[in-house]
Formats: sequence, structure tokens, C-alpha cells
Amino acid sequence: MKIWIATGGTGGHVYPALSVAQCLASRGHKITISCDGRVREMVRRGMPSGARLVHVWASGVGAKSRIKQIFALSKIAVSAAALTLRFMLFRPDRVVAFGGYASVPAVFAAHVWGVPTFLHEQNAAIGRANRFSMRWVRTLMTSFPNVSGIPNSDTRVVYTGLPVRNDFLSHAGSAIPNSSRLLVTGGSLGAQILDDVVPVAIASMKNKKIFVTHQTRPQNVERLQQFYADNGIRANVLSFIHDMAGAIAGADLVIGRSGASTVVELQTIGRPAILVPLGINPDQAANAASFAKNGGGFAIEQSKFTPKWLSATLTELFDNPSRLEKMATKALVKNDAVDLICDQVTK
Repeated sequence: MKIWIATGGTGGHVYPALSVAQCLASRGHKITISCDGRVREMVRRGMPSGARLVHVWASGVGAKSRIKQIFALSKIAVSAAALTLRFMLFRPDRVVAFGGYASVPAVFAAHVWGVPTFLHEQNAAIGRANRFSMRWVRTLMTSFPNVSGIPNSDTRVVYTGLPVRNDFLSHAGSAIPNSSRLLVTGGSLGAQILDDVVPVAIASMKNKKIFVTHQTRPQNVERLQQFYADNGIRANVLSFIHDMAGAIAGADLVIGRSGASTVVELQTIGRPAILVPLGINPDQAANAASFAKNGGGFAIEQSKFTPKWLSATLTELFDNPSRLEKMATKALVKNDAVDLICDQVTK
């Protein structure tokens, strides 16, 4: 079959799309991937051999400026018209969209020509672009069993999970090391609240046996290194973690944000976590709540994430390793997302 995969915007959309593209290509299908300029090189590096790359003109419409919103919507409309004409001549057999505004043009074009379309929602709360596209899709595949914003009666919804890279799957279900290791990560850009709260909380603990791996913004590395050293805390502070799967697997507990990829990576390996959702992002709050509901960790608002609370929580957890082990077991979720998605698309 000829399968069109639509993605774009951020790595959270792109990496799952590339995992599915690789799987479908290995099954003998012809793959075309569309994306916007922001992630074009990311897609080019990870796309399967023989796949074609198509650029779409699109960007998010979340800007406060009405003029910027109108311009963003205009770009999406132009791209939708262009793909509609393209599909008239070179029609795919399936379209698989991974959310974000860059996926909307392909979904619309597929609807015009009656191409079966599959949409994947990464978060535990459906995003605006996917909510808009839902009217045109045959099946909505979700990363979490329950997604707010979708009626329970909608029979198009299928829970597949979120695809992750093979290096996370290789650590799936591994035992926590029980070595008092804490991983702190705010994502590629870091998170200032983690930098402000975590070191102070650990410094106030009576027992400083914890070894900290702390990923932060480049400009904060030296300051945090000095703080940890001055307070007798063993720590490795760095601006980028190349082997995130290994870092998570090597930790007894993780403190971080709650983007969909982060939460599913924790579930795939099976690690307890303290998740601090980005305050302006309702998707992250829903993801964190879903993770905490299973008993794998804590979801705490930024306003309540204080050094006093964190110090008491870390003390209780690291003084009771059996509790961390139980939380790790509850956090673990089997991840067959790539195969499940490919089966849905090709059946």
C-alpha cells in the first residue's frame, strides 16, 4: 500500500511518526512523510530508506496576535488546497496523522478524496488540531486509555499507546538499581522551577546519600554544579543527556515535566516519578494525572512544588526503597504501540 504519514511541529509528534514509518516500510509499504519546516531535518535523518519527504506550509495558531493567528490559518489552508490537488493525481491508500497543525492539510485532503485516515493523539487531553481534525478521520488512536475531550461513546477511539524508540524498549521492565539515584530533567530546554527547587530540597535533607543526575539549561550548569559541591551533594550536572533511556533505567526516581513522550518513556521502562506539569499546558496536567492515577508517582502543581514538600517526599521515598520498587511496578505499562498502530492502519 501507499501510506502517507503526516507529522510536524515538535519531536513529540515526529519520533512516534518515524517509528511507525520504519515499521510500515519494513512490512513492504511505500511511505511518504509530510512535515513543516521546523522539523524537516529531524524527519530527514530518521525516515526509512526509500521514503519520500513532502514539505507543508504550516505553523501553530496559538499566538496571541490576531494577525499571526490569521496568517497561520492561511498557511494551513494553502497547504490543504495544495495536498488536495496532489492527492487527485497521486492518491495514497491510507493517511496516518500524528497531530499538530502540520498534519491538518493531509487529513483534509484525504477526506476530500475518501482516503481512510487514522489520527494519533499523544496526550491524555486531546489537542486543538486533533479536535479539529476528528470530524474527518476513521480511527483515533490514543497514547492513554482515557483521553479528556473525547466522548466515551465515540466508537472510533482505539487505545494503542505511544510509540517509543527501541532503546527504551530494551530497558522495559528492568529492576530499579536501588542505588539512591535521582534523575532530574526538564526536557531539551530545562525547567527553571526544577533548578530552583530540587537542589535546595536535597541540601536541606539530613541524609545526603542521593546521587543526582541533573539536566538543565546550558547557562545553569556551572551554577548548579557549584551549589551541589558546596553542599556536599554528589551530582552530575549536564545540559544534554544523549542516552535518556539509559539515564531513566539507571535511576530509582525521576523528577521532570510531563510531556506525553516523557510519561510514556517512564511507563515503558517502569520508573517512579514526581511530575511537575508546565503550568500553562493543560495537556501536561492530564498526562501527569494519568500517570499518578496508576500509582507510579506524584503529579504536583508548580505552586505546591516547594523545597519543603520535596525534601520530605524524597526523604520518605529513599528511606523506603521497597516503596520505590512498588511504585516502579505500578508505573510499568507494556508498550506494543508501533505494532498496534501498524496493524490498525493496514488491516
